[in-house]
Formats: sequence, structure tokens, C-alpha cells
Amino acid sequence: MTLQKRIEILVQLGQYMQKNSEDWQQVKQNAYLHNGWFLPEFIDLSINNIVRQFLQREALQNWISQYPGLTREPTSARLVGIVMAGNIPLVGFHDFLCVFISGHRSLIKPSSKDEVLIKHLVEKMIEWAPELNEYTAFAELLKNCDAYIATGSNSSAGHFEYYFSRFPHIIRRNRTSVAIIKGNESKEELEQLADDIYLYFGMGCRNITKIYVPRNYDFESLINIFKKYDYLADHHKYKNNYDYNLALHLLNHNYYMSNASLLLIEADSLFSPVSQLNYEIYDNIETVKDELNHNNDVQCVVGNGFIHFGHAQRPSLTDYADGVDTMQWLTTLR
Repeated sequence: MTLQKRIEILVQLGQYMQKNSEDWQQVKQNAYLHNGWFLPEFIDLSINNIVRQFLQREALQNWISQYPGLTREPTSARLVGIVMAGNIPLVGFHDFLCVFISGHRSLIKPSSKDEVLIKHLVEKMIEWAPELNEYTAFAELLKNCDAYIATGSNSSAGHFEYYFSRFPHIIRRNRTSVAIIKGNESKEELEQLADDIYLYFGMGCRNITKIYVPRNYDFESLINIFKKYDYLADHHKYKNNYDYNLALHLLNHNYYMSNASLLLIEADSLFSPVSQLNYEIYDNIETVKDELNHNNDVQCVVGNGFIHFGHAQRPSLTDYADGVDTMQWLTTLR
């Protein structure tokens, strides 16, 4: 299959995902029933971002043009094992896309939390181009692959390093994102910050789990703006997390601020549990920037002068996880 043919299939996939046919609606519903964290609105958000950012012809061609080696087909297609995460809907799609467009074969182990959507989309692609059946497959165990891409927690990453050490590999660990607030943000910008925090229940590596605020910052207006997501408190799994974390802080006599859907806690850690947002007060913003530049746990920084508020969950084709250029790595396998 030529590179141009692969592009055509991806564009067709984007059109299919956007048309929202009856069978696609049913698959999305099944994904929600399979994993209660995948609210229909979050599934649609992830799909729309993939369609707009990944599956447009011009975007694909511009992306590919950055890798001259892709214009010729690989002398022998390598089998790349992909271990996908399952924290947000279709979080592993970009890895699949990279392997597919590079001309290699993929053997995918989807997360049990997010297997419905990706399996259906691959089946559709094979339906349109049956020869893809030889290039993409699913498996519970990834054996006899030539290279591996694996995403997981810090704990699982250690196991991946052990099992895949003899092969070319990309291993991804826990990462999270932060926002730097200067105190002069508009109401609209703070509403967009709420999106960066709350979307997908805050479970993505691009979700904001900590904010840096100037000394004497007025939290009241921020907390009131965050009320736009108070409806998440009606989700029992999310509410259970909220109640549990609130109980811990009460028992430990910790100072906290809150609304119906979020706890704000002053803490050093970049990572916060579901339903909690950590904050840190700063006196010198340059010191904060320097600390974040040297922290490997940071996926992205949101704020004026950084990634725009509300754009954390809109990665482009070149926004690679952990900052590792997956496409460049795949071209070395060719």
C-alpha cells in the first residue's frame, strides 16, 4: 500500500467519524457502557479533536513533509507492538496513526478500558482496504515484534523496560500538565482553564493538575468560574473520589478550598488525585519557569506566553507524548 493510499484511508476514516452514522453512534454508546468514565461528551470531544487535528488531508501532508524518508516505502515493514493506555478515549490513536502512516505493521494491545473504539475504527479501515488485514492486528500478548511503543504508569514502565530492552522501543511514563496564572487573566481565559482541568475528569497527561498563582491571588473568582463543571459531581465515580479526598483532608486538618466538584489544595506535587487541583504560590515567575523546564514529569505548560488556555486537549500531529518524536524514531526502523 502506497503512502498516498494510506493518506486517503485516513481521510476517509475522518469523514466516517464525523458523519456519526447509526453504527458509529452505537459503538460510542458501547464504549461508554464498557467504561463509565467515558462520558458521551468526552468521547465526542476526543473524536472531534482527532478528526480536526489528525485526519485532515492538508495536516497529514504537511506532517509527512517533515520526514523526507517517508516518501519512499520501507524496504521491509517492521512489526511494531503498541501497548495503549486507557485513561481517555482513543488516547492510543496517535501511536497507531504514526505506525500506519510510516508503512510499518502494528500489533496492538489496547487497554481493557478503551478497546471498543479503536477496534471498530481499525475494522472499518480493513473493510475499505482488505489488504490492511496483514498490517494491523490486536493481541493480548505482544510477541515476536521488531520494536515496541508502550504507554503506562511509572510502575508498568519498569516492566516494559525489562521485557523490551533488547528491541528498539519507546517507553512512556506518568506525566501531567500545569498552568501558570499571572493574575490578569480574563474571565474567558479562566473558563478555558477550567476545560483544561476538568475535561476527561482530569485523567489525561495533558490535563492541568497543578496551578501556579502569584501571592495574594484572589481564588474566589476562579472557584466560581469552575462551577461550570459542578455537574460532574453527579457522576458517582467522580463524586466518590471527591468525598474520599475531602475526608482525608478533614481528618488531617488540611486547609482546603472547594466548590461542589473540585478541591483546591496547596501542595508541592505536580500530580493530584481525581477531583483535586494542587496549587503553589510564587513570588518570581522566572523561578517557576526554570523549575518546570527541568522537570521531566511535565507534559505541557498552559498560560499566557505558553500553550493557550483551553488548548491543552487539542494536540496537533507534532505534539508527541513525552516530547519523543515517534515518527522520526519509526523512520530509523525502515
